[in-house]
Amino acid sequence: MNRVLFTQDEISSSATIAVDDYRADHILRILRAKVGDSIRVGILNGAIGDAQVVGIDGKRVTLAPVWGKCPATSSLNLLLALPRPKVMKRLWAPLASLGLNKIIIVNAEKVERNYFDTHWLESENYMPLLVEGLVQAGDTLLPEVIVRRRFKPFVEDELDSLMPSGTRILAHPRERKRFSNIKNDNGKSVLLAVGPEGGWNEFELSLMQQHDFQCVSAGARVLRTDVACIALLALVRELLVYT
Repeated sequence: MNRVLFTQDEISSSATIAVDDYRADHILRILRAKVGDSIRVGILNGAIGDAQVVGIDGKRVTLAPVWGKCPATSSLNLLLALPRPKVMKRLWAPLASLGLNKIIIVNAEKVERNYFDTHWLESENYMPLLVEGLVQAGDTLLPEVIVRRRFKPFVEDELDSLMPSGTRILAHPRERKRFSNIKNDNGKSVLLAVGPEGGWNEFELSLMQQHDFQCVSAGARVLRTDVACIALLALVRELLVYT
């Protein structure tokens, strides 16, 4: 736990915050904090800061936080063809830790219909995993999650209004163009599209290219969705977002 997070409801006019749940256990058992020590804290979807441990009573820890600024909103976004439910479960925390602004889950021809029935698309189930990813990365800003069952209407009717500007990248192993050939103006948003493990079909590829997606490849290997997402997002962060 690299930043202890609190919800806005937990922040009151009082100068201190007391916790006796898993966060207190982490502060005492993992961080081994003592009275007078300082730990990193944050408000979910809000400011980051530091807090001094001012009291320990059994399993109850009292903190005196000093809040700073809210982290900058990420310009990195992901359009993901829904993978198998167990893979989607594994992905939530890493995606949040990589600092995404939007996670857009869409359908594709090679996505099994019953995948959209998974409870891992319900906010009460994926939200704790997103928070886990933020805690790991020391961030506070939750990505916006958008789920669309119909691919063609989303791309044709909604995508441009949802993301009116920025660079759009489509990962495709048969493409020759490499990530290093793509240029992105500093500060512009980036949308990376990652297809199902069976790949996008020709219609899906054509439709996205008609809507300004640039096809690129990270190599000829066909990767599992969870591996592909992490590898491709790392490339985008390095070559596009921070150059």
